Amino acid sequence: MNIDSIANGIVIDHITAGRGRMLYDLLKLDELDQSVAFIKNVTSSKMGRKDIIKIDGITDVDFDLIGYVDPEATVNIIKDTVIIEKKKLSPPKKLTNVLFCKNPRCITTIEQEIDHVFVLSNEKEKEYRCIYCETKA
Repeated sequence: MNIDSIANGIVIDHITAGRGRMLYDLLKLDELDQSVAFIKNVTSSKMGRKDIIKIDGITDVDFDLIGYVDPEATVNIIKDTVIIEKKKLSPPKKLTNVLFCKNPRCITTIEQEIDHVFVLSNEKEKEYRCIYCETKA
């Protein structure tokens, strides 16, 4: 399979195989006007298999969301066919309206306008807890 390179845009590379679709959906890439290529199960000498997402054109991308889904992924910003920036990701310290509290007694269940905010409580285990009731995500 041959996927053309992009002159200006974003390449999310080294996505753990199988996580690319979740990332595509969470980033709402189907709503973009730019061309987006989602390639899954690409052979990788480093990872065995990986997913790749290419976005033709510079757009706002939530790096925290990418770091949450797959902190091992890398993001390459490309301008005039040259990688001008390579971002290494890590799990974000705080997530807002990405996870939703399962506790039926949590204030977020009762008050619909309140943001669902989770903080990283255990970096090694990538565990998040609700800031209001401390329920684990």
